[in-house]
Amino acid sequence: MFRNREFRSFTRVFLLISIILVVIGFRQSAAAGMIAVFSAFIFGVLFLLFTRTRYKRIAQISDQIDLVLHNEDHLFIEELDEGELSILQSEIAKMTLRIREQNVALQKEKENLADSLADIAHQLRTPLTSVNLILSLAAENSDEKQRKMNLREIETLLLQMDHLITALLKLSRLDADVVQFQNEPIHAAELIEHSLQPFLATLDLHDIQVVNKVSPAIMIQGDAVWLSEAIQNIFKNCIESIGEQGKLTIAGDDNPLFTEIIIHDSGKGLEPTDIQHLFDRFYRGEDSSKMGFGIGLSLSKSIIKRQGGTITAKNHPQGGALFLIRFPK
Repeated sequence: MFRNREFRSFTRVFLLISIILVVIGFRQSAAAGMIAVFSAFIFGVLFLLFTRTRYKRIAQISDQIDLVLHNEDHLFIEELDEGELSILQSEIAKMTLRIREQNVALQKEKENLADSLADIAHQLRTPLTSVNLILSLAAENSDEKQRKMNLREIETLLLQMDHLITALLKLSRLDADVVQFQNEPIHAAELIEHSLQPFLATLDLHDIQVVNKVSPAIMIQGDAVWLSEAIQNIFKNCIESIGEQGKLTIAGDDNPLFTEIIIHDSGKGLEPTDIQHLFDRFYRGEDSSKMGFGIGLSLSKSIIKRQGGTITAKNHPQGGALFLIRFPK
């Protein structure tokens, strides 16, 4: 307490004023002097006790803050009456809560990063192992036809790796929040038509009928390039689920609350255990034979979410998977 310069200064001023008042009191009379001495003593003791109590409470708060800085999980500050210390306690409690939330978030991000790196390493290791194996077989095989087949397999694996790396780079940009999305009006019907373009040959080859019911009047706000990629990943998942001779239906809805794009495939639908994890990164579902890296739908969700939309998936009552993309107004 006496280490505080302000307290020492105030004490000196108090003593000086007390001495002056005592001297003046004794000049008037002995009784007045004694009253001045007694009053100065009482006020001095009361002020000293009050200040000592406040400094003790401040020291307790300081010790608690020191525990927080050393990552202690438990923080307790004694309840105080209304006043400056009560306000200080409230602010410290808020600060402590924010620090703990940030620590939890950072720890979770650290764990997610470690898991993601492990998943990425696994996803890349699998095609690399296959490439090495095919190269070894090609080196031992003198058949020209077989060598060409091996080269085509290697090319396919390298394209898969390139697709994975490209998708991961896009996801990392989205996670880092460095993507500048355009916010412009988009005709939903044109967006669907543009998103279907890369799959026209595949749709024709597998005899999959496309029914586009999206009205030309339906408009949405967003970035057409990124939204097209998000929808293409959904189309890719639907086409793989349909297989042969099926139907892909796209519809739209526009109401005062939101604009919605509905995608329905005639495939076998989603496994109940897969629905809640369908948009998780690297999740490939219970069907181990499913192709892909489990990253396309996660990328779609990130793109749509960062443009203010939502995406959900469920099974259609008449069979097949149903994807609902909504953009609130």
